[in-house]
Amino acid sequence: MITRLAMILKISVLAVCLAGCSQAGQPTQPSDAQHVPVTPVPPSEHAAQEENLIPRNTSEPFMGRMDLDQATEEFIYGTWKVDKLLGFANSYNDASEYPTGQDIIGDELVIQKDYFSSMGLEGYEAYQYEFTNPRYSITQRHYNRDSFYRVNKLDLSMIGINDEMIDIEVTEPSPGLGIPLGFLDVNHNKLILWIEAATFELIRVDESGNK
Repeated sequence: MITRLAMILKISVLAVCLAGCSQAGQPTQPSDAQHVPVTPVPPSEHAAQEENLIPRNTSEPFMGRMDLDQATEEFIYGTWKVDKLLGFANSYNDASEYPTGQDIIGDELVIQKDYFSSMGLEGYEAYQYEFTNPRYSITQRHYNRDSFYRVNKLDLSMIGINDEMIDIEVTEPSPGLGIPLGFLDVNHNKLILWIEAATFELIRVDESGNK
């Protein structure tokens, strides 16, 4: 009888010990613990790059001739200085002076509603024009880089996939003949000079000649 009772006591003690060990192996959580929100993980750099390769606006480009809209006028009018060579279209001729481009860095052009002058391109008589009451026309409007490249075969690193590009032509008031240079307005915040197949970034200068 005593032996049986001792055996029962040993079994009970062992069960209590095992239960205690099992509870000790589990992490304890305070009863007043608050929920901590999990910060979303930002998309990977690769995913961001893929998104930047997809045009958001796939509208058909405008190809033709139209007058400048007010926003384009407000942006392009002023005095501009040739700042740096940007690159070349896929097809170029000797006049493009590949790979350095024409020697016009630092030269200035004036684009005003009633006056245009490229006389600042001093080393190139063929590109020097000056006349009052010029006519400015939009000949192309593209809503993404892919569309612009398909037409012009020009790929510049400064142009983003979703940038809007406006090609601007300058002509004499009469008889309306075009001149062998043009401008590319990118988002009304960058202006590019296009001569032959060479392109140059322009920067705005004030009346004192400063940026």
